[in-house]
Amino acid sequence: MIKRVLVANRGEIARRVLRACRDLGIGTVAVHSDPDAGAPYVREADAAVRLPGASPAETYLSVEKVLDAARRAGADAVHPGYGFLSENAAFARAVADAGLTWIGPPPAAIAAMGSKIEAKKLMAAAGVPVLPELDPARVTAADLPLLVKASAGGGGRGMRIVRTLPELPDAVAGARREAESAFGDPTVFCEPLLEDARHIEVQIIADAHGVVWALGERECSIQRRHQKIVEEAPSPAVGPPLRAELCEAAENAARAIEYVGAGTVEFMLAPDGRFYFLEVNTRLQVEHPVTECVYGVDLVRMQIEYAEGGALPDGGVPEPRGHAIEVRLYAEDPARDWRPASGTLRTFEVPGVDAEFAVPAAYGVRLDSGVESGAEVGVHYDPMLAKVIAWAPTRAGAARRLAAALRGARVHGLTTNRDLLVRILEEPGFLDGGTDTGYLDRVGLGTLAAPLADEAAVRVSALAAALALAAADRSAATVQRGLPSGWRNVRSQPQRRTFDGPHGTIDVDYDLRRDGLASELCPGTSLIGATPDRVVLDAGGLRETFAVTVDGDAVHVDSRLGPVTLTAVPRFADPSDQIAPGSLLAPMPGTVVRVETEPGAGVAEGQTLVVLEAMKMEHRIAAPSAGTVAELNVAAGQQVESGAVLAVIEGTTG
Repeated sequence: MIKRVLVANRGEIARRVLRACRDLGIGTVAVHSDPDAGAPYVREADAAVRLPGASPAETYLSVEKVLDAARRAGADAVHPGYGFLSENAAFARAVADAGLTWIGPPPAAIAAMGSKIEAKKLMAAAGVPVLPELDPARVTAADLPLLVKASAGGGGRGMRIVRTLPELPDAVAGARREAESAFGDPTVFCEPLLEDARHIEVQIIADAHGVVWALGERECSIQRRHQKIVEEAPSPAVGPPLRAELCEAAENAARAIEYVGAGTVEFMLAPDGRFYFLEVNTRLQVEHPVTECVYGVDLVRMQIEYAEGGALPDGGVPEPRGHAIEVRLYAEDPARDWRPASGTLRTFEVPGVDAEFAVPAAYGVRLDSGVESGAEVGVHYDPMLAKVIAWAPTRAGAARRLAAALRGARVHGLTTNRDLLVRILEEPGFLDGGTDTGYLDRVGLGTLAAPLADEAAVRVSALAAALALAAADRSAATVQRGLPSGWRNVRSQPQRRTFDGPHGTIDVDYDLRRDGLASELCPGTSLIGATPDRVVLDAGGLRETFAVTVDGDAVHVDSRLGPVTLTAVPRFADPSDQIAPGSLLAPMPGTVVRVETEPGAGVAEGQTLVVLEAMKMEHRIAAPSAGTVAELNVAAGQQVESGAVLAVIEGTTG
């Protein structure tokens, strides 16, 4: 019997494993890097061990440090979560060699699936349909379009789409660099790109006695940059006959490698109804909650019990019930090419949550999050903040419940993909089940990522922000507190607040008269009540409530109309805040991977000048305009902070 589990991971998956251990009465140990010292999962564990350093390579990917932590804390088992060392066969063997219980599949099964190239050969021999493998050095025009993929790892790292032969060398080189950085293995291969296919995966769970369950399929086709953002179970494209075929193929794949524990067999489903093996994820998947909701199981608990030698219960696979949809809430900025965002998450609140890290007692909303209000989101790790899951009797009901929870969430301090997620869940094509891998391109990422708050909503939110700030001024006054803000015996001009908003500068002019509110920005709007954190306005008989949160110069306004973040503009600008025209700024903290220009060089608008690595991804920093490189302030390997001036472009090239 396992007595104490060390969780070799961080964030929401660490919290998820800790909850399952608590339910089983098992002691827990967390490990943490220096940036994660104050993270919620560290506080929730019975004990915690520091892994000195910040980067994954020197902390969560260090086999020696993790095993030393297990020894020091007296753990007798290790759960790897997902990512990091979860699919590292050498780590699994090292855990067993240290006399600890490995809560995962046998090392031999991990090794067999560790190379996608070798895995495809093994699956073909087991009768599982596979796509042909293409050697990057021998690709011809007849093979296009194709996908360049990293042989090791997953999560979209080291993956590139190639549609023309001239693109291939850069795609292969970039995929190799990213694969080396993420997995320590630069091996890549190519395979045909299935256009308008669906990404379907089957959850498997197996015990050590030869019994394998296939817990239905999940649809994971909506992806951006090969990263899943919406997942659901069951798939709207899969009926009972196809489900039976997929589950049989997944079970055959598990038996071919003598699998034990939880895992996922991934397939591509072509428009003609044929499916092809992609890979086996020899670990828990990020999207496992949707399967847990529909099938009423606890996959982490089952992982632990089968690592102890337990057996799957008699009676076979449970009957599925209802439909579950999960979205991944990321800290990223849609207006800046979806670059990961870092900094302080001032407020994080999701309304109507029925359960955290567990299946709700009845249909409802589940939240699996690694952050809380006040959390610091750094540049060293994946920018996912949370998974929000809705489980309902029908697919339409799950989509509606999930969209409502996201619309009502208060997320301040960092930009996120929340608006994109809501618009997907409410889009007619999605609701009709049209969720193949071409969905975002077909509907339009720009359309789907449009802010929930339109220009009219921004205007009225700005008015609410001005009134809330005025109420705060009144509450802070030491004399005549009962008078309206800006009151004069003889009126000379309206009150004014200026904000920077999503559509530019907004001047809010208004008067608080005896007969009520007067505002040219929102004519016909009357004030019902205003406090520093809540404003109620009425426009033509329609009453709206605005929750206002002030954080320094930032003013966050949340309402039914959509979230709006404004920046209060001071009356007098500080000259030291001015930046030279043509400056190329670092969009986030990171490491300079390459510099592709030099001082005095002529550059074209949009030309890549610097490549940064942050949050496990490469980010190309391009010239804002054509001109000449007047200053170059960085070199490869250099660490830079957000807002640092990387280069200055002057003039125009002739």
